[in-house]
Amino acid sequence: QVQLVESGGGLVQAGGSLRLSCVASGRTFSGYTMGWFRQAPGKEREFVAAIRWSAGTTYIADSVKGRFTISRDNAKNTVYLQMNSLKPEDTAVYYCAARWGVLHTTPGSYDYWGQGTQVTVSS
Repeated sequence: QVQLVESGGGLVQAGGSLRLSCVASGRTFSGYTMGWFRQAPGKEREFVAAIRWSAGTTYIADSVKGRFTISRDNAKNTVYLQMNSLKPEDTAVYYCAARWGVLHTTPGSYDYWGQGTQVTVSS
């Protein structure tokens, strides 16, 4: 079965950086899209970034473009979210997700989810 395990969250001051990791297991992910989403208290789950596992094609949400990047390491079966110039409004639980097929930005399009990792940005 597919397992996605996130790590790397924590408390950081505004302007700081964090790198989130998502280790994927349970199958070959070559045909998959891997996504990062976030959810702040009282808000809807929001798309952050996605990457096509094989081609490496990426898509970044406008709200984080220029500050966040997504990448993957095929040998480690790991997807990363590098977050720079963090702002208090980036505070949320960040989730890794996987779906078979092309890039999508809607949470309902993803089949597998990790447990989430908390990111808190203090002002």
